[in-house]
Amino acid sequence: MTQRSNQVAVAPPVPQVAPPLAALLELTHRCPLQCPYCSNPLELERVQAELSTEAWLRVIGELADLGVLQIHFSGGEPTVRHDLVDFVRHGAERGLYSNLITSGAAIDRGRFQELVDAGLDHVQLSFQDAEAKSAERISHVRGIQDKKYTFASWVRESGLPLTVNAVIHRQNIDHVDDMIALAVKLDAARLEVAHAQYYGWGLANRAALMPSRSQLEAVTRKVNIARETYRGRLVIDYVVPDYYAQQPKSCMGGWGRQFLNITPSGKVLPCHAAETIPGLQFDSVAHHSLGEIWQNSQAFQRFRGTDWMPEPCRSCDQREIDWGGCRCQALAIAGDAAATDPSCAKSSLHSKMLSLATGEATATAPEFRYRRFSSAGGVSPVTQVADSRRNLD
Repeated sequence: MTQRSNQVAVAPPVPQVAPPLAALLELTHRCPLQCPYCSNPLELERVQAELSTEAWLRVIGELADLGVLQIHFSGGEPTVRHDLVDFVRHGAERGLYSNLITSGAAIDRGRFQELVDAGLDHVQLSFQDAEAKSAERISHVRGIQDKKYTFASWVRESGLPLTVNAVIHRQNIDHVDDMIALAVKLDAARLEVAHAQYYGWGLANRAALMPSRSQLEAVTRKVNIARETYRGRLVIDYVVPDYYAQQPKSCMGGWGRQFLNITPSGKVLPCHAAETIPGLQFDSVAHHSLGEIWQNSQAFQRFRGTDWMPEPCRSCDQREIDWGGCRCQALAIAGDAAATDPSCAKSSLHSKMLSLATGEATATAPEFRYRRFSSAGGVSPVTQVADSRRNLD
């Protein structure tokens, strides 16, 4: 007669995911600017849906408990939230490094000083162009440049480090030398020269924003020269448009690996454009803890790691370097978020993606569809994706 074991079978432990390094807190979608390349979704969230002060304070505490190191206050325009000082102070008390991403257009000096006193660590200030008239046309706000200059002076007088964000595209790319000179004049510590990324409003305006390859090559040369010229004085980061790339970038350090994004209403996303992907379920901080969402939510698990990858990604020696590239871009171009990122030379759609970029860059630029709350300019996410695929089928 065999003896029955008294040991109880134990299920293998669920692998624990390392905590995220950074979190982007989209406090609101309200913004005085209407930039046509904004990464916010076409259906902007209204003020009535925004998380309360108490909810955001709880979220910041949970981020610290989770092991996050940096929090980035963004929007829309984060300074339109009157409780932003409370958020900065609470983050500082919990040991979080805080960064304010702002247009500089909706805050006065007294309130900025309150943010400094509360423990703000860093400021990123966006510029639409170095030329004032062009900046007004792109932002759709008259007199915006002077407001930005004034705000930048407050930042430097406070002693905080300043990063200038310069989003470039076909309608301002020839001014990149002036934007570099502007960052130097403002005594910025860092300049980010970033080609417009084609998500959200940027995708809706792609035909108006796409630069030509010759423009891209010219600005790349200028950035490289400036890096040498200002070495030790100004750090210049450079983000190229994926449509002319040969290998995809590691999107947010890999899906669900280093970064999370929280929308104004509390939905937690692996990246700020993830809501364009149909079929994903985004849990909310109103109903789940951040730790639970980060470890177990369906949206974060869907493209985390490499098991989800198709060929040729699955057997590629770069799969744990680029982590498959951008899922939202795969959806926008291929119509399938699980497809190989078309920015990769190994994608069957790579040459067609390049042809699309070339065709749009050489055609007459259409008028901007400005970022507005009014029915997203009449563009639905479904129509947006369908339009982006033209000439690819």
